[in-house]
Amino acid sequence: MLNGQRVLLTGGAGFLGQPVAERLKAHGAGEIFIPRRKDYDLTDPAAVRRVFEDARPNVVVHLAAEVGGIGANRANPGRYFYANMAMGLHLIEEARRCGIKKFVQAGTICAYPKFTPVPFKEDELWNGYPEETNAPYGVAKKALLVMLQAYRAQYGFNGIYLLPVNLYGPRDNFDPESSHVIPALIRKCLEAKERGDEKIICWGTGAASREFLFVEDCAEALALAAEKYDGPEPVNLGSGMEITVLDLVATIAKLTGFTGRVEWDPSKPDGQPRRCLDVTKAEREFGFRATTLFEDGLRNTIDWYRASAHFTRR
Repeated sequence: MLNGQRVLLTGGAGFLGQPVAERLKAHGAGEIFIPRRKDYDLTDPAAVRRVFEDARPNVVVHLAAEVGGIGANRANPGRYFYANMAMGLHLIEEARRCGIKKFVQAGTICAYPKFTPVPFKEDELWNGYPEETNAPYGVAKKALLVMLQAYRAQYGFNGIYLLPVNLYGPRDNFDPESSHVIPALIRKCLEAKERGDEKIICWGTGAASREFLFVEDCAEALALAAEKYDGPEPVNLGSGMEITVLDLVATIAKLTGFTGRVEWDPSKPDGQPRRCLDVTKAEREFGFRATTLFEDGLRNTIDWYRASAHFTRR
């Protein structure tokens, strides 16, 4: 499927997109066209038509998204719904119109119901409403699964839908206003250590659990799926490892060298109570299994942030 193919990779300059571009090349892809936001507004159908004219792709991998942590989701529910729905809607329709051979849509774990039984199985996706703080984003992304399935049924469109769990790794977003939990905690701990603070304050109770997937592992999964998977059903991408936020904070504090105390602010939301995926389908369908040990991935991420221009020392 990928050998020599021209690939349109939206979000290709981002945190996940850069390693995905590398993995697509390693799997035999030819030219990879990466549209930049300043040149193409993918929420605008005219801009989407123009990017297809410029890229002339055979394969589309759609990673571009407007997304953030709990705080950002609470602050931008309308924008996150519109932007993610519009980008996918226009890209899928233009791909169908142009006769694209393969369309790979990155979904979100936020699409699962708030109280999904653990481990999350793909057939649980419609058994309830998502957790409220990220529901607009999750519902918008889940609607694209329905669109791909409908286009497959009516037009024979080869579109696949993947559900990556929470990602982490080098080049992540460390902005305190919009970052996800791991980069937010790394930054909080390192800055507290530099200032000599006696404590940090964390949102919620620490009781919620999460699963995390190292970004390089996710990139390999996306490339494998683009190469080998052709089916209407969504597929989870994860590590199969569950950790409470309480233990996550303790682990990051240890790895960053922060020795102060942690205080919890229960007036802030925990988010979804638990997240852990059944990842057997990805291995069965296209041979993906995560290989990065969690603490190794965290060390890699911490080292990258320490060395980056974003980290300010005293």
